[in-house]
Amino acid sequence: MYVGRDQMKAKTMEASPEAGADLQKLVYFFSAGQTDGNAKMKDVLGGKGANLAEMTSLGIPVPPGFTIVTSVCQAFYDNGEKLPEFVKEQSFLALQKIEKLLGKKFGDKNKPLLVSVRSGARASMPGMMDTILNLGLNDETVEGLAKNSGNPRFAWDSYRRFVQMYSDVVLGMNHSLLSVMMEDLKSEKKYQHDTDLTSEDLKLLVAQYKKIIFESTGQKFPHDPLEQLWGAISAVFKSWNTHRAIVYRQMHDIPSSWGTAVNVQSMVFGNMGDDSATGVAFTRNPSTGENKFYGEFLINAQGEDVVAGIRTPQPISRLAAEGTGLASMEEKLPKLYQELVETYHKLEKHYRDMQDMEFTIEQGKLWMLQTRTGKRTAAAALKIACDMLDEKLISAEEAVMRVEPKSLDQLLHPTLDPKAKRTRLAKALPASPGGAYGAIVFTSEDAVALKEKGQKAILVRIETSPEDILGMVAAQGILTTRGGMTSHAAVVARGMGKCCVAGCGDIQVDYVKEEMRANAYVLKKGDFITLDGSTGEVFLGEVKTIEPQLGGDFDNLMKLADQFRKLKVRANADTPKDAVTSRNFGAEGIGLCRTEHMFFGADRIDAVREMIIAENKVERERALEKLLPMQKSDFYQLFKTMKGYPVTIRLLDPPLHEFVPQTDVEVKELAARLEVDFDKLRLKVKSLHEFNPMLGHRGCRLAITYPEIYQMQTRAVALATVELLKEGMKLIPEIMIPLIATKKELDILRKLVCDEVERVQKESNLKFDYLVGTMIELPRAALCADEIATQADFFSFGTNDLTQTALGLSRDDAGRFLATYVEEGIFAADPFVTIDKDGVGKLMKLGVDLGRKIRPNLKVGICGEHGGDPESINFFHTLDLDYVSCSPYRVPIARLAAAQAAILHKKAGH
Repeated sequence: MYVGRDQMKAKTMEASPEAGADLQKLVYFFSAGQTDGNAKMKDVLGGKGANLAEMTSLGIPVPPGFTIVTSVCQAFYDNGEKLPEFVKEQSFLALQKIEKLLGKKFGDKNKPLLVSVRSGARASMPGMMDTILNLGLNDETVEGLAKNSGNPRFAWDSYRRFVQMYSDVVLGMNHSLLSVMMEDLKSEKKYQHDTDLTSEDLKLLVAQYKKIIFESTGQKFPHDPLEQLWGAISAVFKSWNTHRAIVYRQMHDIPSSWGTAVNVQSMVFGNMGDDSATGVAFTRNPSTGENKFYGEFLINAQGEDVVAGIRTPQPISRLAAEGTGLASMEEKLPKLYQELVETYHKLEKHYRDMQDMEFTIEQGKLWMLQTRTGKRTAAAALKIACDMLDEKLISAEEAVMRVEPKSLDQLLHPTLDPKAKRTRLAKALPASPGGAYGAIVFTSEDAVALKEKGQKAILVRIETSPEDILGMVAAQGILTTRGGMTSHAAVVARGMGKCCVAGCGDIQVDYVKEEMRANAYVLKKGDFITLDGSTGEVFLGEVKTIEPQLGGDFDNLMKLADQFRKLKVRANADTPKDAVTSRNFGAEGIGLCRTEHMFFGADRIDAVREMIIAENKVERERALEKLLPMQKSDFYQLFKTMKGYPVTIRLLDPPLHEFVPQTDVEVKELAARLEVDFDKLRLKVKSLHEFNPMLGHRGCRLAITYPEIYQMQTRAVALATVELLKEGMKLIPEIMIPLIATKKELDILRKLVCDEVERVQKESNLKFDYLVGTMIELPRAALCADEIATQADFFSFGTNDLTQTALGLSRDDAGRFLATYVEEGIFAADPFVTIDKDGVGKLMKLGVDLGRKIRPNLKVGICGEHGGDPESINFFHTLDLDYVSCSPYRVPIARLAAAQAAILHKKAGH
């Protein structure tokens, strides 16, 4: 499909109508005093392009260049993966501006202009898309570069790098073929480092590279710089839809429709000798959040050397270099270090957030190539937000908004027990904190395979690349033998909250033998190791872990969040232990106690089974009499643990077949214990089978058939309440009836519950308040919520079943195809993770509106898994729910997400 200029203008306007974008422009120029864009134009220019424009406006030295807007990305795909001609026209005009500014010419053999081509989406996606450096070199321009620089080795090294990158990114060749060729030459010449290669060695390599490229791809390496440029720009747009980029976007909820911008920038060279360098720096420590300048650099190198782990980089500051045996930038290049420090202070003050910067030093001059909001661990995010609030750099609202709610999961994972015995194998860089153990695997595929079996893996690589993303997701932790704190492994692991130890040079990895050597130990695939990502240590076997200790910055941020949120946060908890955990995390009650979970205890499961196989009401009541004191004790302990906070008890919900054994062996054992006939019992078990139990004899339908079950549970709740009230505790129990579809069902069961409570009140001579409510988990219940509300003191949306019944999806089976539905854009997200606002959400809104039409003060909450999903919580805020309820470990996430929802909607004027 051909994309015309008018369509492109429309796409640009859709991307950012408010940012001041010129709808005629598809290419934005940036240079000192001549910048078209600004930091507010991320939707149009991508994060990198917007920040390059902003830095030039701040007077920071940035090599001139131009940005092709994000809307061109979709146009590229709509145009059959071809760059539209009018985009080439605007790009060529911008290229001429750079030529005029620098006095160089693209493709000129005397004074050649070389450029880099980089991606730049709205949201940072480190390492997920492609970059090409030194573009514009060929057999003629390389000689001009050598003559002008007076450094032939530098020129041929740049050419070698360009050919290697271009063949991989644009021509699709396996990059390891060329890497092996260079390693073979180094071995033949007995060189230790890449920098030992002479200009003659590099000339030979370039010639060999071109030959193998032609043999492998059938394509000659392009000589024409413009052909190189269009090929590179197209490759960057294509990298938006690589498998690794798609996986990353799905993990971080980045819409595929956003596309990426492309940044074309004049080259500056860090590989021109000992007065040149390249590096990556953070204005604060991205692992801990400490307010200390942090980063790494390499002398006589280019940017990919630092992030790819090809050479082990050196620390930037003298303090960080202590004890490493490495010289810091502060020591080697003191004046430039000081200039870099001044620049980072300027950028952090301007952006009012921690910055991740890339820089190059070319023959003693500092150039900034990028600044962006730095990726950080959850612990670092908390500390940075709290510190910047204390420093009066940001407001309380901004501090709350600075921490991604989902990232709090990172703080809730185990760490290594300091008292546990351990055998240390090696020590390297603490790239991403936390403790993790698992079986050694050397490939991403093996990590995924172990996870699918429910087993833990540690992914061990010499260095990771973007292709390893699935294995990194599947593994418990990541160990690399090369690379630094800003390597691909480190950055991606921190973003995912994965434990990572990087740059472990004491370990040698042999992929062929599937083994790793660490000092005197030889460990094979499948052997267990433990990583401590907080110290950089690697241990033999499994080391005991301990639960995290939360406090300080975590508590401060949670208190801030609680000041802003309107939604209460409860927990789904069935045991006193769960209740304690919930309260420790700040839960304001229990929104769902699933009483069926109490029935599986070894001391009571057979009594439950007696009740199920009973032939008549008398036999059922006899079995239920055995369960009554157990249930009363359960509720007493739960109420007592919650100390007067609201507790919602859901009466029995699942179908009865879930409580009985399924195999003949198990049935025979049960028959012997209960002293019943085996054949008779087996027939009873088979009779409980249902073709679709989710829609079968469960929930309130059980109580309509067997009312004595709910009578026993209600009596247990009431007896526990009476006992605690007599002990001086104040509480109002909430009894919830599941799977109501009609008002008549609730009429019958509310009366049953109230009659039983009143019976206990009369027996104990003690009146108390209580609530009877229902779950809204069927579409009909939402549609008839006004009728149901006449008999309900509260509603609680069971969004798991409401999603299943509204969408006609089985949560247990839909996993086979839901990923495809998300990839194809049929669903924006997995509807069992993030609420389907357009379908299920409308049912919820209707239910709330109809219910409160009858009862204006009707308490309404939600107790499905969506109660811990930040995006869903944002939607629930708009429905004016009273509370969300989620698993205990997601309570902090829900508290923060609820606060952010309140802040966002306040700003929007809602």
